[in-house]
Amino acid sequence: MNPNDDDAARPGGRPTAGPGAAGPEARSDAARAYVYARRALAEPDWRRLPGWRDVTDAQWRDAQWQRAHCVRNAAQLRAVTGDLLQDSFHADLATDRARFATMSTLVTPQLLNVMAPDEAAGPAAFTAAFRANPVRRYLLPVASDRHPVWPSHPRAQRDSLHEAEMWVVEGLTHRYPTKVLAELLATCPQYCGHCTRMDLVGTSTPQVDKARLALRPVDRQELMLDYLKRTPVVRDVVVSGGDLANMPWPRLEAFLLRLLELESVRDIRLATKALVGLPQHWLQPAVVEGVGRVAAVARARGVNLAVHTHANHVRSVTPLVAEAARALLEAGVRDVRNQGVLMRGVNATPHDLLDLCFALHGEAGILPYYFYVCDLIPNAEHWRTPLHQAQHLQEAIMGHLPGYATPRIVCDVPYVGKRWVHQAAAYDRERGVSYWTRSHGIGLEPPGPARRFPFYDPIDTLPEPGRRWWASTEGES
Repeated sequence: MNPNDDDAARPGGRPTAGPGAAGPEARSDAARAYVYARRALAEPDWRRLPGWRDVTDAQWRDAQWQRAHCVRNAAQLRAVTGDLLQDSFHADLATDRARFATMSTLVTPQLLNVMAPDEAAGPAAFTAAFRANPVRRYLLPVASDRHPVWPSHPRAQRDSLHEAEMWVVEGLTHRYPTKVLAELLATCPQYCGHCTRMDLVGTSTPQVDKARLALRPVDRQELMLDYLKRTPVVRDVVVSGGDLANMPWPRLEAFLLRLLELESVRDIRLATKALVGLPQHWLQPAVVEGVGRVAAVARARGVNLAVHTHANHVRSVTPLVAEAARALLEAGVRDVRNQGVLMRGVNATPHDLLDLCFALHGEAGILPYYFYVCDLIPNAEHWRTPLHQAQHLQEAIMGHLPGYATPRIVCDVPYVGKRWVHQAAAYDRERGVSYWTRSHGIGLEPPGPARRFPFYDPIDTLPEPGRRWWASTEGES
């Protein structure tokens, strides 16, 4: 979202009233001055939950135990929470699975642990706190979370960024002049409801019959490496998926070492949400040692090797996350960086963003890097924020963190790419349509000099005339 023309929404200004303005939560939050206080990270005691009362520290730290005890369905959720989570929540979850969910249920114990309240006096209080938990809101969405009128924007698309259109070989997206995205696999240790690759990643849901990678992994990797050999203009490779934590380390290491043989490659970024969702994986001695070997080769060649992860709320940043991040840094990676997603009900206030950034930067050794405006995928309207609110949030967090640790809030515009939220060329606030330009045509036919690409605010945040326009048969971009 790109807040573009709203002087009144800037810090110190008077908040704009009305449905097109930043929501009440953001306005009240902005009215309070943020006061930094160092807070120690905490790992909630998993033994407070009935199904984990006998789980030992050694089991909790074991990556295989975590994987084997992921929650994939209602029965497994009941086994962990017992009678603490009321039937009303389970019914709400079942309705969401049947009507709205674009991602299947898969939650690691590590993440379920930070969703559950630390203390709750009985099932009613536990259920209310669990529903309100910001991590729960994006990892275990329920039907009542979704917007009742506009669960999806009319312009939402399964592959909202058109990445598959830009595949130069299967899984290799080349949409920027000097960098590519290599999707090595299509699974993760946990599934986020707002996943931008919901078209490809994970198992099918009643709403989404997933696309599939057709080639054998070894053949796909060979084609990727061959393309990069033939395309020396590419210097930056983001190695992703899915999640790299789901790829056996020996296979991933072999691919990375071959990638490091290419003289044109100068930056390699490893993408893994599992640093936050399954830090136990990145603490396994064999994995840490393997990262060290790859990092040593990268350092000798002068290649910048970094790890990118995905934390959206401070509660998910625990001592185990910090331990895993520091293990990667000590193994020799140049940086561990966070790419979060800006979401209503999760982190779309200055205080929430700053709490998260200070925990990441100050306590976990993870550099706040980007917050993306939530992409225009189906059934995501309740998460997405309007452009002007995102711009307000960027302004509100400035000056609190060191400059190098102040994250950029960006909009990933279809057919354009990442743009800072203040870079919109034009913005119709009434209809919630922003327009963007680009300076390159990699992966597509180059646009004409006056070509502008639209992005859309969530309709429920628009003023009444804008909502009426979208509801009418004439609503067009």
